[in-house]
Amino acid sequence: MKNIELATFAGGCFWCLEAVFDDIKGVEDVVSGYMGGQMLNPSYEAVCGGATGHAEVVQLAFDPAVISYKQLLMVFFAIHDPTTLNRQGNDAGTQYRSTIFTHTPEQVAVAHESIAYLTNEKIWNDALVTEVVGAETFYPAEDHHQDFFKRNPHQGYCMAIVSPKLSKFRKNFTTLLKS
Repeated sequence: MKNIELATFAGGCFWCLEAVFDDIKGVEDVVSGYMGGQMLNPSYEAVCGGATGHAEVVQLAFDPAVISYKQLLMVFFAIHDPTTLNRQGNDAGTQYRSTIFTHTPEQVAVAHESIAYLTNEKIWNDALVTEVVGAETFYPAEDHHQDFFKRNPHQGYCMAIVSPKLSKFRKNFTTLLKS
């Protein structure tokens, strides 16, 4: 029987994150949603309005025997800009913040170790602003947001933002791709 764990990341638009993590072997499921706010059962419109405090997130169910949490974190840091506060590209607001929502004490430790490593390696010119906070209630996004890129590859945002990000990921992480 598989030992499935959860990982939850916020790093900009969940459509981008979902498309990438969906391509990784060992990731069993990816669900776009919201976490880290005050409103119960938030909607996309409410979260985009910025008043709920939620971030757009993806929650992954993954098999740690196939892919480690640390490897997932390295992908996470590679596919978004962890140095911009509450912004990814043209998407601005607290809902687009860079956050690692941890589910276990081990995830807390690995997240902090990964941030320290990336900081020491000076991968970016600016300091990392990624938060590490305990996971809160996860609210799945509306059905039309799930598998958005797969269902809408020719939509404008997908062509301009998601597709190039996915291509870059596939080029740089070939060993992690599902066959």
